[in-house]
Amino acid sequence: MQEQARKIVMEYFNSHVDKTDNKQITLDDVYVVWFSKTLQNWKALVSTTVSDGMYYEITHNGDKNETYVDVYKKWENYTVKGE
Repeated sequence: MQEQARKIVMEYFNSHVDKTDNKQITLDDVYVVWFSKTLQNWKALVSTTVSDGMYYEITHNGDKNETYVDVYKKWENYTVKGE
């Protein structure tokens, strides 16, 4: 499951990267940040070693045997301290 999620991200990146970047990644460049499985369904948050701020949410619906891919761009990271 996690390797499948990593492969989906690798294939997505390699097919969408700007050709002028002359960059292709391998599975070694893709890692799972978070993974959860419940019954026949699973979800993984996946990222790459490429410093482009992108991350990927891979959701598998076991009832329909379908996998959905959401692609996000990280805009900002900041801290909110409690009062």
